[in-house]
Amino acid sequence: MTRRRERPTTASDPLPGTERRNPKAAGLAAMSTLEIVTLMNDEDATVPAAVRAVLPDVARAADAIAAAVSGGGRLRYVGAGTSGRLGVLDASEAPPTFGVEPDLVHGVIAGGDAALRQSIEGAEDDPLAGEREIVRVARPGDVVVGLSASGSARFVVAAMKAARALGATTACVTCVPGSPLADEVELPIVIDPGPEVLAGSSRLKAGTATKLVLNMLSTAAMIRGGRTKGDLMIDVRPTNAKLRRRAIRMVRDELGIDEDAAVAKLDATGWSVRRAIAAR
Repeated sequence: MTRRRERPTTASDPLPGTERRNPKAAGLAAMSTLEIVTLMNDEDATVPAAVRAVLPDVARAADAIAAAVSGGGRLRYVGAGTSGRLGVLDASEAPPTFGVEPDLVHGVIAGGDAALRQSIEGAEDDPLAGEREIVRVARPGDVVVGLSASGSARFVVAAMKAARALGATTACVTCVPGSPLADEVELPIVIDPGPEVLAGSSRLKAGTATKLVLNMLSTAAMIRGGRTKGDLMIDVRPTNAKLRRRAIRMVRDELGIDEDAAVAKLDATGWSVRRAIAAR
């Protein structure tokens, strides 16, 4: 199949939201440090409202993830730059928080694991690498979420095309409406956090907005999938002192017993909070 060649963007093209300049930051160089951080804090305070505007889209994607996981599917994040790093972070938190197997939620970033620690910016322009990664990590029945603030990372867009061809459900988190990524997926989540204090630095408000949405996607999906008991992380893996204290507290409070009895129940169930609570 002949690939359509994309026209390179030029300086005269309309700027996407992630590249626009913020008029409030016009005098940034003359500001004191306190003024700079106050401006940043003021701008950050606008992010939750931008996320609230897309909550119905977030809920639809979370429901799709919950349904997929209940049916034997998995969650895959595919991203580039800051967005990709946030996806890998969210995926890495799933096993200790919800007691799921490491492969249930998996994050892929353009440039591979090295890109988690250092910038490999050119990696996001490689569509073939995006296709290869999806073929490697996804399968029919999964939900694949593309992450790109600009919505233009070719690695991510190509990965979404490949995911749809595999029979996966596709969603995305981006900050540019009508972007190639938003147009490619079934369940787009398009946030408008506005221009950054540093023009184009989407690790700022766009990154914060993406993190908020990822928190919601994974947490809501796991709650809907029965991985919690109300507000309690009963499938938490108590692998350190802090988490063991939390496990003891959950069993103690849920069963109305003292700490020694809670420890005894946890010892008897291999430190499974879920089983300890069920073994009344």
